[in-house]
Amino acid sequence: MPDWLIHSQYLVAFITGILGGVHCFGMCGGIVGALSLSSPQQQKKSQLPILLGYNLGRILGYVVAGTIVGFFGATLVDLTGIQNTKQVLSIVASIFMIALGFYLAGLWSSFNKLESVGTGLWKRIQPLTKRFIPVQNFGQAVPLGFLWGWLPCGLVYTALIWTLSAGGAIEGGLIMLAFGLGTLPNLLLMGVLAAQLGRWIKNPIVRKVAGLMVVVMGVLTLIRAFY
Repeated sequence: MPDWLIHSQYLVAFITGILGGVHCFGMCGGIVGALSLSSPQQQKKSQLPILLGYNLGRILGYVVAGTIVGFFGATLVDLTGIQNTKQVLSIVASIFMIALGFYLAGLWSSFNKLESVGTGLWKRIQPLTKRFIPVQNFGQAVPLGFLWGWLPCGLVYTALIWTLSAGGAIEGGLIMLAFGLGTLPNLLLMGVLAAQLGRWIKNPIVRKVAGLMVVVMGVLTLIRAFY
């Protein structure tokens, strides 16, 4: 894969995280709010350490998942010794990337069905979160955010599918790091700033242009898979 395409996939992952912010805020915004106000004592303190801890843990969870999936994809290619394996993974990633672009553009609404895939895993992880609730400090927020990072989410799953063809564990982790940083503004800048950002993201023109960017990236990746 050309250097410019490798680097641009990180940029697209970051942009996807930003533009998927409405989806993220809908799923996790209530959780973040509940964590930051989990006790009367906490309501008197600054919410920033809790929010930073939660989001640090959440993004770390994404990076770990991306590293695992990226390693799996690279290992699968090495074990089979077949160049077509890498091609198939790239094609699959491209298709999901294009589908995500249509979703972000508001042209496809069945994207959320992906979330049912991780329900079984989440049922095993979710009970562990009770160990850190109520959240009193940064140290509790980080592991709780890490666990909540595995909450079934179609947007995250699609980003993870990209990492299958990333080329390795490090590349997969970097893609998910870029994606996670993109989701940060909507979940960290709560209140007025988040509302303003949310209105901007919901703008039909912004969503269509952004969705088109992701589609174009998916098409370029698909074309590259055949060369």
